[in-house]
Amino acid sequence: MKSIALLVFILWFFGNSEKVDRVESKVYSFSKAKIEKTSSGEKRQFIDGETTHLENFEIHTTMLEPGKAPHGSQIHADSEEIVFVKDGKIEVTLNNEKKIMGPGSVILIMPGDEHGIENVSTSRATYYIIKYKSKMAMNAERGKTAGGSMLIDWEKITFQPHDRGGVRKFFDRKSAMSDRIEMHATTLNPNIKSHEPHTHAPAEIVIMMDGTTEMEIDGNTYQGEVGDIYFLGSKTSHAIRNTGTKPCTYLAFQWE
Repeated sequence: MKSIALLVFILWFFGNSEKVDRVESKVYSFSKAKIEKTSSGEKRQFIDGETTHLENFEIHTTMLEPGKAPHGSQIHADSEEIVFVKDGKIEVTLNNEKKIMGPGSVILIMPGDEHGIENVSTSRATYYIIKYKSKMAMNAERGKTAGGSMLIDWEKITFQPHDRGGVRKFFDRKSAMSDRIEMHATTLNPNIKSHEPHTHAPAEIVIMMDGTTEMEIDGNTYQGEVGDIYFLGSKTSHAIRNTGTKPCTYLAFQWE
């Protein structure tokens, strides 16, 4: 009887304990990512898997030829999406609003909101799609109350300098898929760390916008350059350092 009770406890414990991140904590290279040709340009896939808090977390880049759109207007009923512009200018349609967004700009799209993208540049435009679905039940009203979908223009975000460089804060709020999402862009002065190795419950991605860095992740060191993505799982030890001779800039996004 004792052995049966022990077996039941073990099955209960592992069935109820928090899952670790299935997406590997490391750097995902932009230049080495496989390129998939599309009718409107190119696509590079980086991440597609489970994290501690998300049933599915997916990141890819889309590169659009001038005047092209990847698809018509669409609605995602059961997932949330972030668009981050890397290069060029795109016209974003979000419900009844249209806006031209340049490099560094961010579009946060709540489930159920209609959206579309078109390249209005005279050259190629590249942007990241960050799409995710929570393991917890979606709460559309929570997302709406927190501010709903957002169009955030890089040029209108105030730069706040500090002794290591500076920061631009995009948002820190609830959403339909998460009790908290937070995004900011850090500018880090040459040859210094943003902070010493540390951990936190939210998982995080860091997208390199300018310059070169190295990231310590659980005792391993990874190099990152423009376009690369660092994935940092929940409670994963990490620290980033600018390895260049000029300030670097990177986008950071956390969720829980």
